[in-house]
Amino acid sequence: MKRERYATGTPWEPVVGYSRAVRAGQIVFVSGTTATAEDGSIVGKGDPYAQAIQALKNIEAALVKLGATLQDVVRTRMYVVNIDQWEQIGKAHGEFFKDIRPATSMVEVSRLIDPQILVEIEADAIVSS
Repeated sequence: MKRERYATGTPWEPVVGYSRAVRAGQIVFVSGTTATAEDGSIVGKGDPYAQAIQALKNIEAALVKLGATLQDVVRTRMYVVNIDQWEQIGKAHGEFFKDIRPATSMVEVSRLIDPQILVEIEADAIVSS
């Protein structure tokens, strides 16, 4: 089975030993993705909705690099530092996936890698032929 990797060039990828996304056959796995801009800065500081939007845009870009689209997404996982903000984060997710409706989870975690990051999202996709 052919395996392709997509890296964004962040300094953490080689240190931690991961790729932003991996395609194995028709399946694409997108790693936990945050609201980071191309220059590595955090987008939407203090705003969980804006951060979710940016994370989802970053996921979409990774999918496209490996020949997939949001329509191919079958599962997402959302990690949030404050579950009381679920509606704002859920609204952003719904704007991207309202017609696709992947299986999903949203769970509260004690913290993420940077205190400014409020949400991290993963996605799994199966590329249609």
